[in-house]
Amino acid sequence: MPASPQLDTLDDIRRMMERLPGPDLEAGEAAEAREPQLTKPPGSLGQLEKLSRWLAEWQGRHPPTMTNAHAHVFAGNHGVTAQGVSAYPAEVTHQMVANFEAGGAAINQICKTFDIELAVDALDLDTPTADFTQGAAMSEEECVTAIRRGMAAVEPGMDILCLGEMGIGNTTTAAAICHALYGGDAAGWTGPGTGISGEAMTAKARVVADAVRLHADADGLDVMRCVGGRELAAIAGAVIAARQLRVPVLLDGYVSTAAAAVLEAALPGSLNHCRVGHASTEPGHLKLLEALGHRPLLEMDMRLGEASGAALAVGLLRAACNCHSGMATFAEAGVTDKD
Repeated sequence: MPASPQLDTLDDIRRMMERLPGPDLEAGEAAEAREPQLTKPPGSLGQLEKLSRWLAEWQGRHPPTMTNAHAHVFAGNHGVTAQGVSAYPAEVTHQMVANFEAGGAAINQICKTFDIELAVDALDLDTPTADFTQGAAMSEEECVTAIRRGMAAVEPGMDILCLGEMGIGNTTTAAAICHALYGGDAAGWTGPGTGISGEAMTAKARVVADAVRLHADADGLDVMRCVGGRELAAIAGAVIAARQLRVPVLLDGYVSTAAAAVLEAALPGSLNHCRVGHASTEPGHLKLLEALGHRPLLEMDMRLGEASGAALAVGLLRAACNCHSGMATFAEAGVTDKD
């Protein structure tokens, strides 16, 4: 989806968000009306019933469909890695993008399993964001450019869009975003990421705390500019464009949920067309989900990123759609309904 040429500033993004469409209530009501007719006790499919209605409302049609699933992984590099916050060097981001493109990563296998079309978008990997302990991670122009890049990744007709990321250092970025938005103790938002522990974890939490103190005046979208990253800003842009085009979204784990959280902070309700595919074992993710009021679809003890948990949850959405559309009604099956 080409981004509007008027989107040159964060204020332009804020004004556009105020015009985002709501759910298609007629499609949702049609889904609600069909459910009691299906050959099962009322409510017996639990969350699958809620998912089918959610899909109908945000796809803007009934019945909902799940034949055109997409996953998009955005990659970016972070200047804050200079503070020693990751167990891996920044060049791993480049190498993993090549691995995605060659089909060798976990997300490739999960997408293959569930017939999901995968795209990978590397954002200026040779130019990391600035170290946000020293100043803003991005200029306003850089942040808006990344948001527009994410918006351009969304196309009409997608049944679901799974959003994920790759970027050495970005769990530090996610922790800084969450600490800036929701306060509390920096250590509570900070996790092992690629596998640090002990003194390295303590130092990582200190980096998060220092960054948020430095950017204490930031809120909403400014949090993304000050302590975010290009791949996170692109995820936020994709979430906005998906809402415009009536494409439901599955967020992945901690990083992608943190990226989307800046939108909810800017305008409550901005994430109503989103669900979270899984609960990451990054300790901050459960806290973030509670703050956002979102229930993850899966808990698989994963913390890989790269849209893996979101893509895995596509199987649940397919089951929800197939049950809702394919099950016989009591009348069709000649089964006696309850009195």
